[in-house]
Amino acid sequence: MIVDGSNECLVITASGEDKVGLVDSLSSRIAESGCNIEESRMAVLGGDFALILLVSGAWNALSKLEGQLASLGAQLGLSILHKRTQKQKRMQPMIPYHVEVVAMDHPGIVHSLASFFSRNGINIEELQTETYPAPHSGAPMFSVSLTVGVPSETRISNLRSDFLDYCDDLNLDASFEPVRGA
Repeated sequence: MIVDGSNECLVITASGEDKVGLVDSLSSRIAESGCNIEESRMAVLGGDFALILLVSGAWNALSKLEGQLASLGAQLGLSILHKRTQKQKRMQPMIPYHVEVVAMDHPGIVHSLASFFSRNGINIEELQTETYPAPHSGAPMFSVSLTVGVPSETRISNLRSDFLDYCDDLNLDASFEPVRGA
């Protein structure tokens, strides 16, 4: 994330029924306010559109945008929340790792993975899940893709071994690899 030090930030979350033009309308209003989209995650989940944005700009540009969000939400049929924030400051260096897990779908997979990483002092920075039918049998499958921040003093070989053993015990197929280019 590259945010100019003189700029402030705003986190915006929005959700509502999916329809063509939502991203165009939202990004247009952000640009017209003199703000910049630094990071974003957007998806259609079921029949609904969901997004989270990190927007930066001078304090007056962010204030202008904040003043327009309620009416924009009503116009677009979206529930919009917003909150001022600061650029993330890391207390210690983190090494990004990408984790992939695939298993037969059953409740508690995300909770189990989150508990493992939490117990080991590792922050989940991104998480994406999906369900799908297995190619030949049609059995319900579940996949999880995570990016985690591993503290630099962590012995990666021990962590990887512990994680893969943990997944084997739960019958989860998993990979744990460094993020390329990081």
